[in-house]
Amino acid sequence: MAGDRQRIDKWLWHARLVRTRSAAAALVEAGIRLNGRRITAASHKVALGDVVTLALDRSVKVVRVEGFCEKRGNAAAARALYRDLATNSGEQALPPAKTYR
Repeated sequence: MAGDRQRIDKWLWHARLVRTRSAAAALVEAGIRLNGRRITAASHKVALGDVVTLALDRSVKVVRVEGFCEKRGNAAAARALYRDLATNSGEQALPPAKTYR
C-alpha cells in the first residue's frame, strides 16, 4: 500500500465503519459517494482529505479521510482515521442542561 492512498473497502473496515471487509465491499458495490461522485468498485482508492458519504443503519454518514493504517486497530485508533463532518455541518447540538441546586 502506498502511504497516501488505500482501497475504500479496506479503509472502511480499518476505520470500523463496518464490521467486516466483505461487508465493506458489499456496501461500496451497493453505491457510496466519494467527493460527491458515486462509486461502486471496492478497489477504488481513497486519499487523504477525500469525503466519503455512505448510508449506515438508516442514516447517512459523511466523513473525511484523515489517515490510513496497515492493520485494523482498536476503536481509538479507528477514530483517528476520519473526521465525522455531520457534527460540523450546521446541525446544532442540544444546549447543556441547566443544573439546579
